[in-house]
Amino acid sequence: MLAVISPSKTQDFSTPDIHDHTFTRQLDESKVLVNILKDKTQSELIKLMSISEKLATLNYGRFQDFSTPFNFKNSKQALLAFKGDVYTGIDVPNLSKKDLEFAQNHLRMLSGLYGVIRPLDLIAPYRLEMGTRLENPKGKNLYEFWGDKISKVLNEDEPEVIINLASNEYFKGIDQKALKAKIINIAFKEFKGDKYKIIGIYAKRARGLMVQYIIKNRIKNPQDLKAFSMEDYRFREDMSDSTTWVFTRG
Repeated sequence: MLAVISPSKTQDFSTPDIHDHTFTRQLDESKVLVNILKDKTQSELIKLMSISEKLATLNYGRFQDFSTPFNFKNSKQALLAFKGDVYTGIDVPNLSKKDLEFAQNHLRMLSGLYGVIRPLDLIAPYRLEMGTRLENPKGKNLYEFWGDKISKVLNEDEPEVIINLASNEYFKGIDQKALKAKIINIAFKEFKGDKYKIIGIYAKRARGLMVQYIIKNRIKNPQDLKAFSMEDYRFREDMSDSTTWVFTRG
């Protein structure tokens, strides 16, 4: 079983206390994208990414400074670098070495720049959302660039089931026809007004909480996820089917 999540635009590249690390498996593809982005002006980055001048300056510098091989001066393990609501839910600072070892085998992050990332893979700081319409040798956007490459790497990990805890933007990066594993989508809903609905900020944190639950409880069987009850969520058999499991609160 593999859980997949989205990356985070918020990142922390202070020197890590943990030195165990691996390297991303699609770095050649990353270099192709970085070389395209290195040729962009700051004004072009503002338009391409819909970001402020300040963020364009930051990311222009990141692309210009991008270099390999990765080391602890220019990169950091992905799970330790990403911040934001999902990663707050995972409670990364309190994961033990054994927790990280389990996560390395059962958690993947999807990235517009790096493709499939394992928790201990070193990454350099970046911003490149999967939905970015970046022209490249394969087409007009990153979905066309990645094609079935993300699915092929996930197939190498040989999961029987993939637990989808990623956003739609990132999960679309997986060519599901090329994927061998069964997919179970997870939806977190809040009771608002007179019905249950997905509320982005709560859903992001809940995805992280479920990842924490998977890691801390060493869950390998998807059926065990139905017992998830952190922060008052509960599995709703009556609202779920074989491909989408719904958890509600309120």
